[in-house]
Amino acid sequence: MSTRTTLILSLVLILAATLVGLLLWNQLPDQMASHWNENDQVDGTMSKFWGTFMMPLVTLGMLVLFLIIPSIDPLKANIAQFRGAFNLFIVIIIAFMIYMHGLTLAWSLGYQNFKMSMAMLPFIGLLFIFIGYMLRQAKRNFFIGIRTPWTLSSDRVWAETHRLGSTLFIACGVLSIIGAFFGGMTAFWLMFVPLIGSSIFLVVYSYVLYRRETKV
Repeated sequence: MSTRTTLILSLVLILAATLVGLLLWNQLPDQMASHWNENDQVDGTMSKFWGTFMMPLVTLGMLVLFLIIPSIDPLKANIAQFRGAFNLFIVIIIAFMIYMHGLTLAWSLGYQNFKMSMAMLPFIGLLFIFIGYMLRQAKRNFFIGIRTPWTLSSDRVWAETHRLGSTLFIACGVLSIIGAFFGGMTAFWLMFVPLIGSSIFLVVYSYVLYRRETKV
């Protein structure tokens, strides 16, 4: 996907979310749900203004950051090698943020006959799966991927760590989708435990690979 197409699609999504918020303004409550706990119960609220416009503003900031990163990375030539996959990731993460915003608006309008975790987890799972795909494409850089002192010091350690990381993130995505069928704490454990465990393991794995390489 080209950067121009990425920018257009992302701005369309953000603009659409903003316009929907404006159209629904008079129907939204003064206090809107902003956070749900692991049991799908609302445990946080915010004012109508921030509940309506904070997510589009945050998403716009993320878009700007994502577009700047490839031009300021000292290894930007490496990012250029997987820029198409990264651009697609930008659109997917923007769509995910807008999707979450839509769920929040729906809940605040009184459409509450769904569990937030069951509505979010399939998309989160697909996001993890795509991240796994992108990790396999990623070349060594300072912003995108599994960035440890050891992966950043060696192309071989980077490649092997990301090859395994790709598989682990795809597995985490599948488990997150499965968790959507259970909801509650089961969904929470199926998503976070594998993700945290995989992240810690990959840090250790990259160190072990580096130590092996430097001993040769």
